[in-house]
Amino acid sequence: MTNDQAGFGNRGKQQWLKRYYFVRAAFSIIWVVLALTAGRQLFPVAAILLIIYPAWDAIANYVDAAQSGGLASNRSQAINVVVSSLMTFAVIVALTMSMNWVLGVFGLWAIFSGLLQLAAAVRRWKTSGGQWAMILSGGQSAVAGAFFIAQAQLPEAPSIASIAGYAGLGAFYFLVSAIWLTVSEIWLERA
Repeated sequence: MTNDQAGFGNRGKQQWLKRYYFVRAAFSIIWVVLALTAGRQLFPVAAILLIIYPAWDAIANYVDAAQSGGLASNRSQAINVVVSSLMTFAVIVALTMSMNWVLGVFGLWAIFSGLLQLAAAVRRWKTSGGQWAMILSGGQSAVAGAFFIAQAQLPEAPSIASIAGYAGLGAFYFLVSAIWLTVSEIWLERA
């Protein structure tokens, strides 16, 4: 493989990652807007949004892993697909109990998916830009998950707004990573 081919391969990976991060940010922003508007007023909308969020994460991790060498090469993302899929079903069950249960499930999911995102970002550190934001996001997700679990123990029922704040931070980190990759690409082209 020549240096030109290697550079194109890495450039293609960077392009994929940039698009992926922009799509993840856009999805989360739309989800937050829906959660803070219709989701706060209509339980059926909130329930659908709460089910969609971990399901989307499972799909997004699957697609990213497939584009990045496959599930076998990306174990943390493969595990995240399984965890997010299981948590989607756990949210469905928790919705039949209470929002406290839902928040507890989201807490467990935030811890596991955050640590798995952190692992994926550490693995990508040497080959891809913008990973410092993904590392921060993964760590913060795990901390937020512990907070959700503690909050779920309180007697008052939480609302979807608690989870919307978490999703908003996720959108912020994905957007920062996408912008970082975009600026890095422009900088390299000018150099």
